[in-house]
Amino acid sequence: MPRRRRKTGVEQAPDFAHIAEQHLADIYGYLVYLTGDRELAQELTSAAFEKALRSWSRFDPRRASANTWLCTIARSVALDHFRAEDRRRRREDAYAVQQEFDVREPSFADGLSPELERALGELSAADREVIALRVVLDFDADEAARLLGISKTACTTRLSRALAKLQEKVADDVLA
Repeated sequence: MPRRRRKTGVEQAPDFAHIAEQHLADIYGYLVYLTGDRELAQELTSAAFEKALRSWSRFDPRRASANTWLCTIARSVALDHFRAEDRRRRREDAYAVQQEFDVREPSFADGLSPELERALGELSAADREVIALRVVLDFDADEAARLLGISKTACTTRLSRALAKLQEKVADDVLA
């Protein structure tokens, strides 16, 4: 009978590297849709994979797919960033610091029409997030709902409403 080798942290690294390589584009794309900012999405993607590497030993493939697990971490990192930004803005408002920010057009994906880019930028972060999960990353309703912390029905409803808003905004652009 062959001896089983005990798994060590060193042996897990190639597994994580493979998983990271396999899902990097999905996580980055998800964060682009969530934030509407490619540079910020790059920073958050890096932070999410750093956090995932630190907690790799706790990953349990029986509880969620690697992509779902990584999206959960990415969402957590993004929410932490948004909370920190909100606190920073409140501090600046409290001290009446007036500063002009460089407002850039969001860029969600290469090859989108200007009308679709603009329409996506006008959607709420929650609407963009459900579209990213269900349409771009092709998560099923159960996975997306679990990640968002809502029921499957609420997830499906949110997606339907977000797509209707998107369609309306694009139609308004075409008619204008």
